[in-house]
Amino acid sequence: MTTSKPLTGIELIDCAKANAKQGIANATQLSGYGNDVDKFMEELQAACHKIGVNIDSLSDLITEQQQLKQIPGLEIAPDSESSL
Repeated sequence: MTTSKPLTGIELIDCAKANAKQGIANATQLSGYGNDVDKFMEELQAACHKIGVNIDSLSDLITEQQQLKQIPGLEIAPDSESSL
């Protein structure tokens, strides 16, 4: 859902983090900054700095748990219980 007024502070951080996996253009749009990626990143970095977190890019907000969810696994199992 796109907001009419650009988000700031913790709301901006929350929205950016929730949409970081979909890319910076999507996160910028959903945070109310339209296509102004530079302004979005400037405000996001300022908001993060205010709470004591330094980020260089949007991908810094993606947690290890979020990254693990997107890595497909390989299941290895016997063909049947009798071939254990």
